[in-house]
Amino acid sequence: MELLHSGKVRDVYADGDDLLLVASDRVSIYDVVLPTPIPDKGKILTQLSLWWFEQLADVAPHHIISATDVPAEWAGRAVRCERLRMVMVECIARGYLAGSGLKEYEKDGAVSGVALPAGLIEGSRLPEPVFTPTTKVPPGEGHDEFITYADVESQVGADVAAELRRITLEVYRRGSAIAAERGILIADTKIELGFSRSGALTLGDELLTPDSSRFWAAAEWQPGGAQRYLDKQFLRDWSASLTGWDRTAPGPEIPDEVVEATRNRYVEVYERLTGDRWR
Repeated sequence: MELLHSGKVRDVYADGDDLLLVASDRVSIYDVVLPTPIPDKGKILTQLSLWWFEQLADVAPHHIISATDVPAEWAGRAVRCERLRMVMVECIARGYLAGSGLKEYEKDGAVSGVALPAGLIEGSRLPEPVFTPTTKVPPGEGHDEFITYADVESQVGADVAAELRRITLEVYRRGSAIAAERGILIADTKIELGFSRSGALTLGDELLTPDSSRFWAAAEWQPGGAQRYLDKQFLRDWSASLTGWDRTAPGPEIPDEVVEATRNRYVEVYERLTGDRWR
């Protein structure tokens, strides 16, 4: 096998015509990998993605070939998958106002060119989910920037843009409905799409995980401030309390109690969504 890429969280290996995607326990915030791992994080992300790919198999094909035909040392955290020709657009759906979407709305009342009603506040539920794409910037070359749907059409063509939007919004709507039955609100999510060998737009990377989505405890949702996050936003909030870190590498060590609290959130999301106990 050949190591093709070592990302913030995942390592990608070539194995013949297939790829092996290995999720580590590394955690990143603000595009900086922190020096302290979160135990079991990679396995939770992998197993939760597999669960979602199965739940949403009729929305779009996915890249998974096998979750078991992987080297034993990576069991549970690696998948064998099809190589995709990735679309260079970050496909994001939002159903609530938070994070960078909130900041964009506060500037001009819109996100990715989608006008939103006046008077919304942090945590507000949007009238309907919206597709808010961003650029896809290579690691270390800056941050993703919001783009409009017209920008996406210009980049990939009208037909592909329409399908990107359809799949993204349907993943969000279906995923949100499933999560809501289990007491979790999905504020927003980012998905990765690429073209398979057959030419079909195909889901890749991870799907509806605490790293790619903003999860809130539904029973505690209250617009007007920060929610109880069940994702890595908890780490961002912790880092905001630090003095002397300017959000550039090297990142700070994570205290044991924050590591445990973060892991507990990942486990809670997995257990509430799947109904299975984390082993």
